[in-house]
Amino acid sequence: MQNTDTTKYIVHAKIRADGVVERPDVVGAIFGQTEGLLGNDLDLRDLQKTGRIGRIEVNIKSTAGKSNGIIDIPSSLDKAETAILAASLETIDRIGPCMANIEIIKVEDIRAAKRKHIVDRAKHILTEMFDENVPESQEITDEVKQSIRVEEMTYYGKDNIPCGPNVMDSDAIIVVEGRADVLNLLRYGIKNAIAVGGTNVPPAVAELCKKKNVTAFTDGDRGGELIIKELLQITDIDFIARAPDGKGVEELVQKEIVRSLRQKIPIEQAKERYQIGGNRQRTSSQQPLRRQERREVRPRVVKAPTVQPHVIERPHRGSRRDESVKTVATEFKEHMDELSGTLSGRLLDDNKKVIQEVTVKDLANTIKDVDSKVKSVVFDGVITQRLVDIASEKEIKDIIGAKIGNVTKAPANLRIASTGQL
Repeated sequence: MQNTDTTKYIVHAKIRADGVVERPDVVGAIFGQTEGLLGNDLDLRDLQKTGRIGRIEVNIKSTAGKSNGIIDIPSSLDKAETAILAASLETIDRIGPCMANIEIIKVEDIRAAKRKHIVDRAKHILTEMFDENVPESQEITDEVKQSIRVEEMTYYGKDNIPCGPNVMDSDAIIVVEGRADVLNLLRYGIKNAIAVGGTNVPPAVAELCKKKNVTAFTDGDRGGELIIKELLQITDIDFIARAPDGKGVEELVQKEIVRSLRQKIPIEQAKERYQIGGNRQRTSSQQPLRRQERREVRPRVVKAPTVQPHVIERPHRGSRRDESVKTVATEFKEHMDELSGTLSGRLLDDNKKVIQEVTVKDLANTIKDVDSKVKSVVFDGVITQRLVDIASEKEIKDIIGAKIGNVTKAPANLRIASTGQL
């Protein structure tokens, strides 16, 4: 009989016979053909009598005159002795009158299986049965706050669009993708978020955006970019914020949410970045350049003529002024190449040395506070009339961006350059 308490290994083998054989034939062949083969110490009959070898299990079937099956032999011998015993089975070449073949499949370590069971069971006991631990005070506070904020979620319009409780009363709202995003923002005390439910923006949300100061806060993936493009086309939004690349808004912790919202970009920058022209259709010559194309062209400087100091005018090619423009453009080309695609800007002195680097969204406020050392502004964004006016007040000589927006007036002593016009 097999002693299950002492079994260490189980030898698994498969058997094939060229004829019809049954279990007693196989067991008899195993005992008969291994007898005396390995000496008295490893004789199968003696090992089974002393309990060091368990009951030999044979499961065999016959089909179309052929027999195939599995042999299992429990062993409490050590590794080396069990391996020798297993190898001896492969010497059996006949079972009754039939030619046969036995092949060892594997030797299973019963103790390893028991250890795995112990580990799995211990994990279950640890996670499911130890529920009497007292949580930390902060954990209790966070749990209560989270449950309250989840209960605070409301629904907007006849379509029951998930939103925070302050959406209707707040002057500014945050547009996110789904219900889970609204819940995550509520978890950290942001109560003015509303979901659009994917790329098909509900009409109710589009109408609401026209009445509010809107920040679109989307996932850092392709789907988030598509939602931004749709929002830019069908409604009015003021800022764009994105989660870090590969992350969803619902996954962010408080620090990541705050950082993403602080790094939001204004709508003018978003239209340039995502190649959206609003309600005005661009001609082919007005299409924004891709990042690689921007790196290959020089910025063109547009200098106002002295006869009309408040109107921007392109220099005539071939003139002396055009030659001067090319020289200035060459000086700023290195800065423009390095800034391309970064949404950052640089404040330069008379020698084109960097005094300060800032993000595009902070550029206007930074220029207001600069001293007289700043003579040039180079940035990866859209030159607006507001930036031109501020630069003029600070007596800045050059302002160069990726594109010129709706700028109609500029002083004669301010030169404006754009790579997006080339």
